Amino acid sequence: MVEQFVGTWTLSASENFDDYMKALGVSFTTRQMGNMAKPNLVISVDSAGVVSMKSESTFKTTELKFKINEEFDETTADGRQTKTTITFENGKLVQKQTWDGKMTTLEREVQDGKLTAKCIMEDVVALRTYVRA
Repeated sequence: MVEQFVGTWTLSASENFDDYMKALGVSFTTRQMGNMAKPNLVISVDSAGVVSMKSESTFKTTELKFKINEEFDETTADGRQTKTTITFENGKLVQKQTWDGKMTTLEREVQDGKLTAKCIMEDVVALRTYVRA
């Protein structure tokens, strides 16, 4: 199911990410660091079906461990405490984060050897593209 996502991915392009972070309510200082970071995304899955998604950069490393379709508590890289569910829909990993009556969606998909992450908050959409390391 998530096998095509497994591996190490390096950020190669980022569009509209500052506006997306603004829409989330991320502070100016944190946005500056987020815009400069070029994270590696390391995705693995263990024999019990637990998926690990680790974002590694010189500023910060965060790791999510989750099972598909099971809600969990997430502390995001910018410090938000969210209720998060990740589903697998039409070949995409769809991550929904909810907090304080708000919601954002991150859709990750692998096409043509690239992993794209579409980040959606209300009417703001950012696109981050990763290539296999």
